[in-house]
Amino acid sequence: MRALLRSPLTVHTFRDGERTLRYTRQGAGPPIILIHGLSGSGQWWRFNAPALASAHEVLTLELLGVVGVQDAARLIVAWAESLELPPAAVIGHSMGGQIALYVTAFAPQRVCRLVLACASGLLHARWWKVALNLPRAGFSGRPRFMPVVLRDSLRTGLPNLYRSARDLLRDDVAALLPTLEVPTLVIWGSRDPLVPPKLGQQLAASLPQAHYVELPHAGHVVMVDQPRAFNAAVLAFLAGPGPA
Repeated sequence: MRALLRSPLTVHTFRDGERTLRYTRQGAGPPIILIHGLSGSGQWWRFNAPALASAHEVLTLELLGVVGVQDAARLIVAWAESLELPPAAVIGHSMGGQIALYVTAFAPQRVCRLVLACASGLLHARWWKVALNLPRAGFSGRPRFMPVVLRDSLRTGLPNLYRSARDLLRDDVAALLPTLEVPTLVIWGSRDPLVPPKLGQQLAASLPQAHYVELPHAGHVVMVDQPRAFNAAVLAFLAGPGPA
């Protein structure tokens, strides 16, 4: 018997003024919001969303064209309020993690758990060095994922990539971190060349209720490089009582 093909997910659109957010929904249960990073897309969660949807409703966001970190966070808060979502677990990768920190700061009542995967926020470098390291970050992980990295980079375009990288690096979250009381999982790839693990350890140490996990043999796109370990760690964290 031939295997049944998975039906494509419906893409929804939310508009707030001139800003646009696209998203998909799958699964049922307590909500999880997935936020991709710089020059990324919802495809970066394709090895994770189905597993997470086994026990949760998973809402995967697309932030194409939204440049500023704090602007993106405000858009996400407005979107969550429009859907009247209950408190959600927010999972952000790279720049998406930095955005997730601001979502938590702007609307703490909307966030019950936070997962920061190779998150920026404490990264200090010139924008062009970060941009040049993006291909290296892709090659540090699964080679078969490189077509997605290249396609999304081309789709983002150099002007948006430049503006987003510049805004990301100008925005320092150090003063914000001690104020965020939400239980947090900080999860990193041991081979991340873009945002080194020492920054992940520093990030976890600065958050009041954070636990740090480092996955071996994973690069910057940790949830693609080690999806089973990533999914298991996230599901265990969401099911547990949270860090002491």
